[in-house]
Amino acid sequence: MATLDHLRAEIERMRVQVSRQRKEILQLQRAGINSLPAEALLARMLSNIDKMCAERDRLKKEQGGPVKGKVLGGRSW
Repeated sequence: MATLDHLRAEIERMRVQVSRQRKEILQLQRAGINSLPAEALLARMLSNIDKMCAERDRLKKEQGGPVKGKVLGGRSW
């Protein structure tokens, strides 16, 4: 069972990897090399991040913490 802190750290680590993957895709495109496999990997990485964020929100809700909205940092107006 993943803890909230562990999930947060893993999400942050994955976001850094996504940034690197995007840069690598740009390099491949500039070099004229097929980037479809790299783009497929990026899509899987983003899907995993979405799943981890949902799990984080579920754990946060179970612990009674406020769950931020996706717009304007959770502001309710």
